[in-house]
Amino acid sequence: MAAERRADVVWEGNLVQGKGTITSTGSGALSNLPVTWASRTERSDGKTSPEELIAAAHASCYSMALSHILNGKGTPPERLETSVVVTFAQLPEGGWGITRSAITVRGRVPGIDQAAFQEAANQAKDGCPVSKALKGNVEMSVEATLQQ
Repeated sequence: MAAERRADVVWEGNLVQGKGTITSTGSGALSNLPVTWASRTERSDGKTSPEELIAAAHASCYSMALSHILNGKGTPPERLETSVVVTFAQLPEGGWGITRSAITVRGRVPGIDQAAFQEAANQAKDGCPVSKALKGNVEMSVEATLQQ
């Protein structure tokens, strides 16, 4: 069975001076989030951007995938702390695009060493559904640190 998720946005005005609002999401978790071109390319000033939302989606998806991989190896994590930085930059061929998604993960995982944690971290980078959606279009990296 497929799962569908919904988000609704209202945009007013042109790209640079205009403004938008993520008015609602199907879950109700997000609503009335302002977004502008400046929040994408300059300062956020309390507004979000598509790239920030992609970073949040990638961090949560990645954490789930890594947890699943570690559990499958018989070493379920106690805690994973994941940060993702998505880069939105001018492209050499012109225009703008998402160019990079850099994952940083720190984990407390009993019964595993740094090499095994790094291997699982790389598998999660390649296997999580958001990574798969970005693959081929966005450079991805993962920095994994095992905590004692």
